Amino acid sequence: MRRHDLLARLHGLLQPRSYLEVGVSTGASMALSRTRSIGVDPFFTVKHELRCDLHLVRTTSDEFFAREAPLEHLDEPQVDLAFVDGMHLAEYALRDVINLERYTHPASVLVLDDMLPPHPDVAARERALGRARGMWTGDVYKVLPVLRRHRPDLICLEVDTKPTGVLVVLGLDARSRVLLEAYDDLVPELVTSDPQHVPAEVLGRTRAFDAERLLALPLWRGLRELQGAEPERARSRVRELVRASGLDQPATVG
Repeated sequence: MRRHDLLARLHGLLQPRSYLEVGVSTGASMALSRTRSIGVDPFFTVKHELRCDLHLVRTTSDEFFAREAPLEHLDEPQVDLAFVDGMHLAEYALRDVINLERYTHPASVLVLDDMLPPHPDVAARERALGRARGMWTGDVYKVLPVLRRHRPDLICLEVDTKPTGVLVVLGLDARSRVLLEAYDDLVPELVTSDPQHVPAEVLGRTRAFDAERLLALPLWRGLRELQGAEPERARSRVRELVRASGLDQPATVG
């Protein structure tokens, strides 16, 4: 399954009330949305027909989230579904996660692109090294171990999508400041010189879930029903859904 197919299926399963995308580019992923949406990209060149109530912002995600009311386009300052495909550098991607989580609720779903590079050159911080192999993910794969170490409360699901894999994050908590407070200390760990030493389990996708089997779980309908629910009740119910789906275990679906 390709990444945009997975994203299209999530739109259908979740029927989100709101959608936010970092990294609009040509609009291929934004074209999937049919809900009130926000797209952030300083260099977008939209070539696809967009069919949603859209606030398209030509700026960086850092500048966007620094605004006084960045989500004023939405009915509520909450995002049901978010897709991050912006700067392909780990420290930027982590900042996007930190900033986005402030505007989530317990049933929100966050998808990060380019998390499973097929070769170390593709994961280089230097774009030219990846382009020589026909694609460039950058080193955003480094965000996952940071989340697992500092935020064990999150459910982080690597998904085997083409061409470069995604990470689906559940159980988000808008109250958390753990990553924000740790960020400055994490930057030296994230920003390392090429070549990058990509773990074998990332290159081999040995922990990745099969997309079709993951999407077939009843979890997604449960998350949809919790949109707008009282936060504490929703948080507890999300945990129940995750446990019932077996997603709190290290074993993969595929």
